[in-house]
Amino acid sequence: MPEGASAIQTPSVEGGRMPAADPLAARLGAASPATPAGVTAPARAEALARLRAMGLPRPRDEYWRYTDPAPFNAPAPQARPVDEGGDTPLFSDMDRLRLVFIDGRFDAAASDDPAMAGAEIAPLSQAEAGSGWLGAAYGALEAAGQRPVSRPFAALNTALATDGAVIHVTGRAERPVEIIYRRSDPAADVVCHHVLRLEKGAELTLLESGLMGARGNVVIEADLAPGARLHHIAAHRAGAPRISTVHLFARVAERAALKSFALDLDGAHIRSETVVDLAGDDALAHVAAAVLGQGTGFHQDDTVFITHGALRGESRQVFKKVLKDGATGVFQGKILVRPGAQKTDGYQISQALLLDEASQFLAKPELEIYADDVKCSHGSTTGAIDDTALFYLRSRGVPRERAVVLLVLSFLADALDEIEDQDLRARITERLEQWLTQRAGDAG
Repeated sequence: MPEGASAIQTPSVEGGRMPAADPLAARLGAASPATPAGVTAPARAEALARLRAMGLPRPRDEYWRYTDPAPFNAPAPQARPVDEGGDTPLFSDMDRLRLVFIDGRFDAAASDDPAMAGAEIAPLSQAEAGSGWLGAAYGALEAAGQRPVSRPFAALNTALATDGAVIHVTGRAERPVEIIYRRSDPAADVVCHHVLRLEKGAELTLLESGLMGARGNVVIEADLAPGARLHHIAAHRAGAPRISTVHLFARVAERAALKSFALDLDGAHIRSETVVDLAGDDALAHVAAAVLGQGTGFHQDDTVFITHGALRGESRQVFKKVLKDGATGVFQGKILVRPGAQKTDGYQISQALLLDEASQFLAKPELEIYADDVKCSHGSTTGAIDDTALFYLRSRGVPRERAVVLLVLSFLADALDEIEDQDLRARITERLEQWLTQRAGDAG
């Protein structure tokens, strides 16, 4: 260990084997026990203490009733072939700045020069050895987001992250930044932590794509100063089974705006949590996802918690899932309006389209309101293809497979409309149509 380095203390291990009765000890024992000393060291130690206090989730925990935490709790992931196929990367022909992480570690040779007007960018493994704002920011939003609901895998991430992107935006970034995940180790257990700070009036488009590992754990912390705007789009490749937890923590100051969209195609066991604090007057957060899952091995869970803590905040949660052949979708969403957060406008909708009787959708929408001059609504529906609409299309000569594709795209439209950039929206819609058409052909 280098001079000055510190180590995260892990439970003792007798004979090199962890006691089976302590799953947290086994989980930590399988992870890297040491981290370099640097500005993130205090936050890492505090996160480890939080994790030990809360423990790993259990199936009976309130927010884990619909998703089995066992694949995330296991000491190590099941190895998966590195070449899992899948379609071509969605953003490969765009003018953007690429940051490539292989098995969770930054690869400078595969990445672009991080120098860019309007932003300062560095890998976490380098930035944490320096000084400045990172020490105060790293783990801060994750720690705040542990109340009132515990999020153990976010704390684990803060404690053990091997790398990530540190992005400080001071103006309008001249082009999007794409974080690309790649694999080389079949048993890679990836832990990535990204920290974003957008100064007053700054603007950034952040893209995510690729396969992060046999098991992935990603945390994004985004702190938006007054008037800042963050556009976030995560698009995961089709045809790639994966186990992953993803957390997005955001604090949105006055007149600032967060717009986040996720596209999940296939997968294995996925848990995505979004925790947003609308801390300033007139702050805005739109969070959306389009999910297409197929097969009994597909289980995808979106859990969202948005807090309105100031005047005239606006939030939208729009989640659409299309499930087939025994796939399972989960949505847990909450809007919390604190006392004094008058004129809040909160909206939440979660809907599932089941393409057969073997698939299922589990939803738990929640409102908790402590102000009296607000407009908040939520809704959730589960249904099948509209037979009348299908008959209408077929009566006009549209083949059945094509008609189903068109109806599925129509169902997803509300979520896709949350993508503000028209080019990105068109690009994702086109990819969805290609994927659906191919699957329809395969089924025929």
